[in-house]
Amino acid sequence: MDLKEYKKRASEQEDWSPGWDAIDAVFGQLYPNQEPAHYGTVLISRAILGGDEYLDGYSIYQSPNGYKHLLTYGMSELYTNEERFGQEWSGWGYEMTIKLKEDTNEDCMWAIDMLGNLARYTNRKERFFEPMQFIAGNGTSLHIGVESAITALLVVEDTEAKGIDTVHGRVDFMQLVGITERELEYLKENYSHTKILVEKMKKDNPYLITDMKRTQSYV
Repeated sequence: MDLKEYKKRASEQEDWSPGWDAIDAVFGQLYPNQEPAHYGTVLISRAILGGDEYLDGYSIYQSPNGYKHLLTYGMSELYTNEERFGQEWSGWGYEMTIKLKEDTNEDCMWAIDMLGNLARYTNRKERFFEPMQFIAGNGTSLHIGVESAITALLVVEDTEAKGIDTVHGRVDFMQLVGITERELEYLKENYSHTKILVEKMKKDNPYLITDMKRTQSYV
């Protein structure tokens, strides 16, 4: 699609959201015939209108492999924007995901709040996330109010959702993986430990699911 075609379609279809459609196409292939649970953010709370919410919404898919697959919308360029056509990267160049070992969508709401906070951090501090980066917490459970040994995050490329080239540029899917404080210290000691930890985790957790009940340490 060239810019002329882009402008034509944008003028003919007011609600066209090419970035959003491209993301949905990826997850539609992963989860055919599944309608995800979608949670949109309140319009007046969005940053573009002066609020502090930098994401437009979240979807939760049920994986046949026994976990909830959460996805953000808003780190990349979702809607028509002629100035963003043909860029190298769409927005920040990625959307965030996390795979949770939870029974219900309601059990995942804490993670949606966390993803919103991470989006706020990136937009305000202009610091984006990359694979093999860790995100330290404050030493307590990621799920506020619920005791857990999982206190920090590791960033990897989503083990299933592959990156795509859109009309606005590249969009990758950065998966967040919960880790323990001991594992975090292991990564702090030496950056090269990151790949080692990921490989150890993948041996019995190939999808890198975050289980907030996990007490085992991989180091």
